[in-house]
Amino acid sequence: MSRKVFAEFLGSLLLAALVIGSGIAAQRLSDDVGLRLLENAAATAAGLYVLILVFGPVSGAHFNPVVSIVDAAFGGLTWRAVAAYVPAQVAGCVSGAVLANAMFDLAPVSISTTHRATAAHGLSEVVATLGLVLVIFALVRSGRSAMAPAAVGAYIGAAYWFTSSTSFANPAITVGRTFSDTFAGIAPASVLPFVMAQLAGAAVAVLVLRVLYPLAAPDRRPDPEAAPIP
Repeated sequence: MSRKVFAEFLGSLLLAALVIGSGIAAQRLSDDVGLRLLENAAATAAGLYVLILVFGPVSGAHFNPVVSIVDAAFGGLTWRAVAAYVPAQVAGCVSGAVLANAMFDLAPVSISTTHRATAAHGLSEVVATLGLVLVIFALVRSGRSAMAPAAVGAYIGAAYWFTSSTSFANPAITVGRTFSDTFAGIAPASVLPFVMAQLAGAAVAVLVLRVLYPLAAPDRRPDPEAAPIP
């Protein structure tokens, strides 16, 4: 368990550094907001694909409390493991924000002033999280978990664009992004509405998955020794 928790911490750290660092780079390289978003989304999608490949065989590469909670709801992870994973994920994302700030010669901690708590953003987070959970567990429960790294990266890259919130879909990264007053940041006052929307999206996803995939199929991964991705 200690190895898995460390993998979740380190993976979450690198995910936050990736999201925030690419946002800072985009802000410095481009004046156009649309181009900044494209750069941020492309880096995040590609980097997430790699991070899941690296950490998936160790911990499942959740990096996200809602993924851990849903996994436990389906019996794939114990609730005791969830209690260990979630603090590691949050601590990793906060540490990743500090690292991203430092890599770009900014103050290690700068509290974001970007307010995002609108009704449209809340709805977007419900949809973004619902879609993410569906992508992951539809693949796992149909025996296609080997496709999850590419599918998750592709979905997050797309969701940057089709949601007004730019698809946080992750309570840990939402908390982490408060510690960077940059392009990817979110003000602390917006965190609770975002997290509540994400949990709501996950709850809806569980109901939909129980209808679509009531039984889990045998995993058809080419490497039987590898752990499931989520």
